[in-house]
Amino acid sequence: MKELYLVVGLGNPGKKYRDTKHNVGFDMINLLAEKLNVKVEKIKHQSLYGEITINGEKVILIKPQTYMNNSGISVRGFADFYKIPIENIIVVYDDIDIPIGNIRIRKKGSAGSHNGMKSIIYHLKDDNFPRIRIGIGKPSGEKDLINHVLGAFSKEARELVDDSILRASKAIEEIMNTDLEKAMNIYNS
Repeated sequence: MKELYLVVGLGNPGKKYRDTKHNVGFDMINLLAEKLNVKVEKIKHQSLYGEITINGEKVILIKPQTYMNNSGISVRGFADFYKIPIENIIVVYDDIDIPIGNIRIRKKGSAGSHNGMKSIIYHLKDDNFPRIRIGIGKPSGEKDLINHVLGAFSKEARELVDDSILRASKAIEEIMNTDLEKAMNIYNS
């Protein structure tokens, strides 16, 4: 039987949030969908989703529409409905503790300060799933965290983060084509 994978890009729905730092997970899903020629526009479990086969593996790409802090509701819905093994759920999201331009792939771990990840871990009751964190850098000066993550990138930072998003999409393909270890060896920066 073929494996089934769920690739989750975290973000917030709506035009207001489209180009914000918090939406790099959505940006990665959009790029991957474009590269793989799949539309992520069907609706299920409070998410936009699309399905594709990569290297013989069925892959569901989702963008939860619950707003970041409730992302776990959508992820749990897909995991339960399709009976997806926890290790086949890959979450892509922004991380302030990683410099802009870098990505980090991990097999498992805590949510850190990320509310979307806290929601997913809470709803899955497990943190043993892979994740790709895209660096958005820390806020500068007096800027608070909420304004930072919901703010746009500067032109220079946008170019760096677009490169990170491209590498994250290639890492997803590497995971499907070989495995997580190889993707970590190639793409962890």
